[in-house]
Amino acid sequence: SMLYGLGAMGEAGVTRALEIIHRELDLTMAFCGRTRVADVDRSILLQPPVASPRLL
Repeated sequence: SMLYGLGAMGEAGVTRALEIIHRELDLTMAFCGRTRVADVDRSILLQPPVASPRLL
């Protein structure tokens, strides 16, 4: 995304791309109930159900 920003708007485009990524990270972490990157761990991942051997 930074290369796209650079090609589209130069240095200002890179700055804007990083601002967008930062905002998206903040929002996603808030949805997960985390306020710091250090608090992100495997516990936020959804574990898929185990398939029954009969289905394989």
